[in-house]
Parts: sequence; C-alpha cells; structure tokens
Amino acid sequence: MTDLPKQDHAASDTTAPEPRLAASVILLRDAPGGLEAFVQHRVSTMDFAAGMVVFPGGRVDAADKSGWDYPAELLQHHAAQWRQSSIGANTAQATTSAGTVLTAAIREVHEEAGLSIHAPDLRPWANWITPTDMPKRFDTYFYVAKPVPGAEPQHQTTEAWKSLWMPVDGILAAEAAGTLKLMPPTYYLLKEIAEFGSVEEVWSAEHAVVPVLAPVGSMAAFLKERENRR
Repeated sequence: MTDLPKQDHAASDTTAPEPRLAASVILLRDAPGGLEAFVQHRVSTMDFAAGMVVFPGGRVDAADKSGWDYPAELLQHHAAQWRQSSIGANTAQATTSAGTVLTAAIREVHEEAGLSIHAPDLRPWANWITPTDMPKRFDTYFYVAKPVPGAEPQHQTTEAWKSLWMPVDGILAAEAAGTLKLMPPTYYLLKEIAEFGSVEEVWSAEHAVVPVLAPVGSMAAFLKERENRR
C-alpha cells in the first residue's frame, strides 16, 4: 500500500469546525494503457479545492437519509467496511448511516456526471477527514466503482470546467510535472490504485478501510513537498 500521511486520531481541537459528511466516487475502467479514472477539473473560483482535479462527489444531504431500499446484506457489508469510521461508531445506526452515505455517492455521480450507477457496483474504499486546522472540513467516504459497459459519465457540473477519463498513471505524471493539482486524498488514493493492473484486481483486493485524519499543518507540508518533487 502507498505510504499515507501520519495520522492524528488523537486530535482534540475543540475550536475546529465539525467535519461534514461527504461521499466521493472513484469511477474506474480498463483501457489499453492501464486503469483510467473519471476526474473533474474544478474551476478556480470555488471556495473549496479551487483549481484541483477531483473525483465526483459532494456533501451528504438531508434527503439522502430516506427513500432508499438497498438489500440488507449490502448495507451490512458496507457497515462492516466502515466500522472504524465515524459512521460505524454507533453500531445500532451503522447500516442506516451506510445507506445514507451510499445514497449520497450515487446521487452525486448522477448530478455531476450524468451517470446512473447501481449500489452493488460501488465498493467502500477509504475514509479521509480534513485536518483540524482547515476552515472547511469533511468526513469523506470514498468508493471505487465500475460502471456497467456502455454507461458513460459526462461533463455536466458547473463546479468543473472539464470532466473526462484520464489514465491513472497520466494523472500522477501530470501532477508531478505541475500541470495539474491534486488534493492529498486524491493523490494518495490514485497512488494506491496505480498499483493494480485492472478494475477486477481493485475490486477483488483485500483492502481494509482505515480512516485517515492527517495532522495539523499537513496541507502546507503536502504543498511544499509537491513543489520539492518538481
């Protein structure tokens, strides 16, 4: 597994804003040159992750808490995957919370990429919490997803100026060259996924979800380290 930033689960800054639940989806497909991911180049005027390349996703809304009817086995499996995260802390509500976050992920992909994706085609993959020194914080649940053949995502969100499939290795190479920018979770998750040769390898991999709360100052350190790589 790719080395992740030092985690700071003991952070206790009571003045830090409470992180909002969010969901993000890493859409993957096989291509002749290797794995490709569907990414969005955010416009520079956004108040969060401006100018960054991100996966489709966004905040969990109140409407995501109801109106869904997933198989009990699926929710139990997802709840088990998220058991170390904040939504898994309350075991009595774990399956309901798993359904809520899953609904947000499906909704965001539809809203931002015009793609209807089925719940069984999403796999819990990672949980990242914004460091406590950031003004906007999210407790983000990342899924990997494999769209059914022929189901193509589109560019349709106003939060990005471009959305497209890109080779995973190509995204990382462009980041290293300074021609695009990634948030730390996007960078580390793509580094991790780049180790796999196909969507099926990702899908069948043994992969525990361990929440990542990076320490105070990690964003500045990441940006400085990125400049030093170039």
